[in-house]
Amino acid sequence: MNRSLATPASPAARNRATPAPALQQHAAWRPALVLGAASLLLLGLAYALATTGASRLLFPAQADGSLLVRDGQVRGSRLIAQPFTGEGYFQARPSAANYDPMAAAGSNLARSNPALQQRVQASIATVAAREGVLPAQVPGDLVTQSGAGMDPELSPAAAQLQIARVARSRGLPAARVAALVQAHTLGPQWGVFGQRRVNVMTLNLALDDLKAAP
Repeated sequence: MNRSLATPASPAARNRATPAPALQQHAAWRPALVLGAASLLLLGLAYALATTGASRLLFPAQADGSLLVRDGQVRGSRLIAQPFTGEGYFQARPSAANYDPMAAAGSNLARSNPALQQRVQASIATVAAREGVLPAQVPGDLVTQSGAGMDPELSPAAAQLQIARVARSRGLPAARVAALVQAHTLGPQWGVFGQRRVNVMTLNLALDDLKAAP
């Protein structure tokens, strides 16, 4: 019987003899690009359009920024405080951002900071002189700033403190202004969260409407 004199090749030799298949790098990029484009269109465009459209349909006023419009002109937003000049208006809380929505922020001063204590004491003296009351009668929210510096709401006590001045300046009975304050006093959110509060923006616009009424 004839036997072959050739010895079988080793596995290493066979591997060297057989060329490895070339990797298709472009094939690995295709699903990544498709997934990225689909995510961008679905989450970045379609989702934003759907949520914006739903919010404008269900909550049109809130979606536009809760704007306050009088005679076709935007006078402000019920969510953002602004300064009012004149004795005939209720004053909101002080603002560390000077009532600038683009720079909304608190003072970031600790309660132990001497600068904060001095500012609060000066504000107490100013409010007490303006309203004709004792410094101890000034509510805290009239001399302290909110975290964002744009809070348009006051406590009922802070609004009631200003009734006499506003009524005297506008030549209105104090009882009529007090009734207006009561009408704009809101309870806790959904009857559970927060405290009773008065929106200064809507209250001041109601005062202007009251003056313009026959």
